[in-house]
Amino acid sequence: MTEQEIIKILEESGALLSGHFQLRSGLHSNRFFQAALLLQYPDKAETVCRYLADQFRGEKIETVISPAVGGLIVGQEIARALGVRAIFADKEDGQLVLKRGFTIKPGEKVLVAEDVVTKGGRVQQTVDLVRSLGGDVVGIAVIVDRSGGDAKFDVPFKSALKLSLPTFDPAECPLCKTNMPIDRPGSK
Repeated sequence: MTEQEIIKILEESGALLSGHFQLRSGLHSNRFFQAALLLQYPDKAETVCRYLADQFRGEKIETVISPAVGGLIVGQEIARALGVRAIFADKEDGQLVLKRGFTIKPGEKVLVAEDVVTKGGRVQQTVDLVRSLGGDVVGIAVIVDRSGGDAKFDVPFKSALKLSLPTFDPAECPLCKTNMPIDRPGSK
């Protein structure tokens, strides 16, 4: 797939929003990628996630793990495309943990999947969780990397699309200075 084909899918699904947004990272932006608006269309989700899965074929991946909630469908679709199992990590007391009977065996080859990366904190927590259980993280797959190259990991990190969307520290946000109402779409 080309970048333009991916952008077309995002536009068709209404997943790229404009306004004043507070991101999960705490930063503000005038643009927001709302993955749920893409993922509500199974055919579009399958297309984008299959593209991501194809970038990791041949890695002998056994499991795809996603942090809940944003990465759930992404992980499920990538795992389906790879023919492997999909699990997810739940948030508990600010940390990610495995529940629901999910396990990772020592040496198990695991791919981390997420919808969006801005700073990479949630993805890094997922990587750390897998490693704490003895798993071997072989890579990270995300639909949108909006980190501007700032998110760095010690395994291959691939995205369907890199979006250079502006972010602002809240104290310096030009949208806050105009008293524009803020939206927190990641939590809705």
